[in-house]
Amino acid sequence: MKEKWKSVWYRLRSLRVQVFSVMFLVGILPVILISNILLKAYNAQIISQKTDELQSYGNVISNLVLSSGSLSGQVSEDVERETEEVANVYQGRVMIVNQNLTVIKDTYGLEEGKIAISKEIVQCFQQSGAKYVNEIGDYIQLTLPIVEPASERIQGVILVSFSTKNLNLVEESVNYRAILLLVAIAICILIFSLTYSSILSKPLLKVTESIDEITRGDTDVSLALSTYSELVTVSDSFNKMTGYIREQDTARQEFVSNVSHELKTPLASMKVLSDSLLSQEGMPEELYREFLVDITDEIERMTKIINDLLSMVKTEKNTANMVISNINVNDLLEKLLKRLRPIAATRNIEVIYESYRPVMADIDEVKMSIALNNLIENAVKYNYDDGWVRVTLNADHKFFYVKIEDSGVGIPDEFQDKVFERFYRVDKARSRETGGTGLGLALTRNVVLLHRGSIKLYSKEKEGTTFTVRIPLNYVAPE
Repeated sequence: MKEKWKSVWYRLRSLRVQVFSVMFLVGILPVILISNILLKAYNAQIISQKTDELQSYGNVISNLVLSSGSLSGQVSEDVERETEEVANVYQGRVMIVNQNLTVIKDTYGLEEGKIAISKEIVQCFQQSGAKYVNEIGDYIQLTLPIVEPASERIQGVILVSFSTKNLNLVEESVNYRAILLLVAIAICILIFSLTYSSILSKPLLKVTESIDEITRGDTDVSLALSTYSELVTVSDSFNKMTGYIREQDTARQEFVSNVSHELKTPLASMKVLSDSLLSQEGMPEELYREFLVDITDEIERMTKIINDLLSMVKTEKNTANMVISNINVNDLLEKLLKRLRPIAATRNIEVIYESYRPVMADIDEVKMSIALNNLIENAVKYNYDDGWVRVTLNADHKFFYVKIEDSGVGIPDEFQDKVFERFYRVDKARSRETGGTGLGLALTRNVVLLHRGSIKLYSKEKEGTTFTVRIPLNYVAPE
């Protein structure tokens, strides 16, 4: 039962149902409200029109009563005829009351000669020019004063009541037609709401289907939604996402291929060397030693590739474990340079270190050491003999900056946007000679990004290269 209610609630929360409900209510409620207002206004107008007509007839009767002296004597034939005519036309009753509150004329013939006391009659005598309209059941009662023009005194009162049954029949007929019209409008709004909500939700179903296809492993999916601008934005973002997924998938395949190739090369070399040793008997000891040295070199090269791969995995965003502490960056750079200066000295490369101020920063010391070591080591490896390497440290209130400049071979413009890719080498032959794996700059970039920093490259072929690393002084962990 609980699952059933969940299913019902899930369907009610769907965009299609919500859009349909809102459109239907927004469409039908104003129609109902406006129709009620119009019907009430129409009925009020009809009643007002009737009372205005009766007031006109009442003025005629009032003039006849005054001119004929009917209030103090016998009611004239003109007054009799006019009151009877009004009563017949409007299916009502006309009564004339004099100053003594005596009924001198009643078209029903029931109250003549009797005293008529009512709130409306008394008020009408007290307030000159006032008229009173009362709705009593199926009747409307109109009370009009008979005013003598010369003295402007009220001489009597005309009481007119007429039936509203015919008006009610007209009102019911109009209401019935209005209800039919409302039902027709409601059906039209219902059909329109259902159609439009379906049109509105259909593109979202396409998005869902496309996501399901990606989940099943088909990354060649693309969306082309142009129904409205918001969906165009969703479509563009979706296509960018699938494009990025395809790029990542291609990069993963290339990475696996490169790893296989890089590991296969030293293994193939070792196999050739070991086969040579096994196939030749009585080889000189010096040749054995030379072959074993070559095998050792290949083992070291493969070990370095594996170590770099492990370091690369550890610096991936999804798997990286940052060990942050407040480190003296000046001391860190001095330790790195102390280790690399002997290597530079073998080729007479001068290593210069400039620090503008003491710098303390929240960093992962091990990872940052690997990143900066790669940059400085590359500056030495890919340099000319008798060249120079300059390492500069500076800081402001938010970041510290490490700049590594060299007088080396440089990087051609067309390769500068690719040097941070895994296993990419500008000069593959030179990289093998220097023991490069093509992972150093990719690893460095990962470390910099893990610290929420940035790395920039400026290089000119045969003139040198400059790397500028910017790292926040205070580390902010990702949410």
